Amino acid sequence: MSLAFLLTTLAVVVTPGTGVVHTLAAGLAHGRRAGVVAALAGTVGTVPHALASVTGLAALLHASPTAFQILKYAGVACLLYMAWATLRDKSAITVDGTGGGPGPVGRVIVRGVLANLLNPKLSVFFLAFLPQFVDPADPHALPRMLALSGVFMALTFVVFAAYGVLAAAVRGQVLSRPRVMTWLRRVFAGSFVGLGVKLAGS
Repeated sequence: MSLAFLLTTLAVVVTPGTGVVHTLAAGLAHGRRAGVVAALAGTVGTVPHALASVTGLAALLHASPTAFQILKYAGVACLLYMAWATLRDKSAITVDGTGGGPGPVGRVIVRGVLANLLNPKLSVFFLAFLPQFVDPADPHALPRMLALSGVFMALTFVVFAAYGVLAAAVRGQVLSRPRVMTWLRRVFAGSFVGLGVKLAGS
């Protein structure tokens, strides 16, 4: 497994998006347990996107290796778009509770799954992301894509859980400050641009 794949995956899952915002909100509002549960739910929500994308990519690879390569280079554009979208995202993290006790676990699970399950950007991301790290001539391309998807989901859970635990620890003292989130978005956007340039030159 390449270092580029791990770095790109880490940059993607660390970037504040729907799933991250939900996990942070759960941790801030209801504590560590709710944050971890939200992380697990968000990870589960990525599974249908990954399976659908891998199946479609496998069919495309079998039908047209050239089209597969075109899709691979489209991944660079996807990364640059994500950098732009990250800078434009002004969503705030809100705390809907003040107590530190257990949160409504059922509600946290449902919202966490739906946050990613109903996010069409995930399917687009997988379609543009996986071809970057798969050789069209590899006879084991499908198992490799499944393995890479599994790694992506594992890192998603680890990073989301870390967000949830951190949010529970600091509550609204840091993460809810607009200035902090603005600088985080700038850092993440810069990471996407750098990775896009690296992939374009590889």
